[in-house]
Amino acid sequence: MPANKKHLHHLATQLLGKDGSQLEPEEVNVLEHMTEHRPVSRDAADAADDASTYGQRLSDRVAEIGGSWTFIIAFSTVLLGWMLLNTDVLTHFGMAFDPYPYIFLNLMLSTVAAIQAPIIMMSQNRQAAKDRLAASLDFEVNLRAELEIMRLHEKIDLAITERLDRILTQLEQRTAGAPTIEP
Repeated sequence: MPANKKHLHHLATQLLGKDGSQLEPEEVNVLEHMTEHRPVSRDAADAADDASTYGQRLSDRVAEIGGSWTFIIAFSTVLLGWMLLNTDVLTHFGMAFDPYPYIFLNLMLSTVAAIQAPIIMMSQNRQAAKDRLAASLDFEVNLRAELEIMRLHEKIDLAITERLDRILTQLEQRTAGAPTIEP
């Protein structure tokens, strides 16, 4: 077994109380980072963006635009303009291309809704995946911090024990070398 694997196995046994084969992927990642003295923390947004496809980024952008007040106001303005144009302006000249009840407008709205809804759902699914990734990364950071605290406690306990042993040895030496007074 290579030195890193031995150290990883030792850490798994010592800190987690598990055999190397029982470890979760996040635990293995944390222990590997600990043995290599590298930080484990990463930005979840950057990690998710690095793994995203063009379609996923496009769905995020569509959801961002479609869920804004700018879009709602602009879309309402276009709808109102369409209705005014086909009711008053073009009807007056006999050129209305979609007169009341605006059948073509209803078809266009249904088409936009049919396309926009799944795209927004894809963006929501991607956001849920980002949240799961963030939770996983948070778990790794928390586990690393907990394990490092455990290691520090062991070092401090060892230092205290060694210090107490030295004090006891010094006391024994003083008592052994000092004359005893008998009552």
